[in-house]
Amino acid sequence: MSVITKATLASGIKLITEQMPEAESASIGVWVTTGSRNEPVDLGGVSHFIEHMLFKGTRTRTAHDISKEIERVGGVLNAFTGREYTCFYVKVLNKDIPRAADILSDIFMNSVFSVRELGREKKVVLQEIKMVEDTPDDIIHDLFAERFFGGHPLGRSILGTTESIDKLTRKSVLDYFGTHYRTNRVFITAAGGLSHRGFTRLIRETFGSIKPDSHVPEVTTPSHEPGVWLMEKDLGQVHLCLGVPVPPQSHPDRYKIYLLNTILGSGMSSRLFQKIREKKGLAYSVYSYLNLYRDSGSIVVYAGSSKESFPQVVSLVMREFSLLRKDVTASELEDAKSHLKGSMLLGLETSDNRMAKLARDEVYFGEVVPTKEIVREIDRVTVDDIKETARKVLSPDKVTLVALGKATKKDLPASLAGML
Repeated sequence: MSVITKATLASGIKLITEQMPEAESASIGVWVTTGSRNEPVDLGGVSHFIEHMLFKGTRTRTAHDISKEIERVGGVLNAFTGREYTCFYVKVLNKDIPRAADILSDIFMNSVFSVRELGREKKVVLQEIKMVEDTPDDIIHDLFAERFFGGHPLGRSILGTTESIDKLTRKSVLDYFGTHYRTNRVFITAAGGLSHRGFTRLIRETFGSIKPDSHVPEVTTPSHEPGVWLMEKDLGQVHLCLGVPVPPQSHPDRYKIYLLNTILGSGMSSRLFQKIREKKGLAYSVYSYLNLYRDSGSIVVYAGSSKESFPQVVSLVMREFSLLRKDVTASELEDAKSHLKGSMLLGLETSDNRMAKLARDEVYFGEVVPTKEIVREIDRVTVDDIKETARKVLSPDKVTLVALGKATKKDLPASLAGML
């Protein structure tokens, strides 16, 4: 049976571990509660850029040394940047935990941010931005977020823009890193075949000198901007995102929102997939997903279709919004519950997913949410709960629609054409 332990080191760093006695591996994550929503406009993309730079060499290791040292033991070292947090993580066999902790601390605390590497990495990130811009089924999600949040930082691209990346200097990157990557915004989670006491000792030795800071930057709460935006581009398909606001991640209704999304468009048995792809053949890719943050959220439908099919796809999505407000069956809800619980429990069989759950719980709830509690709350949701939640959130006047391709106003349903 796993054991979860939470502690705060003398330096101020929070440490959360989950001991999994049968696990042969362990995953360690260094989390920073800063992301793209915390960045000023002129430093857009700096968090993601710092993520790249921390792998480009320390005082004692080159970039090649860092990757080689982890790969020679079969481990994985990586990172990702989100809108509200950044993570640097490693997964190794239990015997290599000390090595992993040493490397993580080295890149986090001793990276040199050399001018040469900074210039080279700018080119890499600029290519990444161009790659996304050239991939319509990627860029549509950024375009949607930008419109949905009406210019609020939460809607900005995690990658930044070509202009903001071009302007980054070693000083501006180091200043941002020095301000935002302090103990009050850093915590560490670990899960696997480790001992809390032994791991705490390792972290105290390797991360103990991170500078404390009590300053918490001000974060503004976004508002939602409904409307329709048709962005003309010469494409073979029309790519669309259509969404509405929902409560934030920590809201008591989150389990109802999870299940509503599952029924609507999560998976091949969902309503949207079955009706738009399987029965009508109008799209190859169609699904819904949730973006849930500390103070806001959205449920978003994505679809890619031909220009000719675009009007029918939008109409069918809006029809499902309407049907969910009044027509949900008990068997449909039970299937959604089984899907949600099963995918969660299967995911938690690995140390990396358990490590990530510990972190998300800390970010959004300030405490570990037991799996049994999640299952219990999912099971408590009723058919009436789903219909009531749908009536609250799936309202036509709250819709934000962004389409990229050759769609025109005349292709829109009457209910949305007036929002253009």
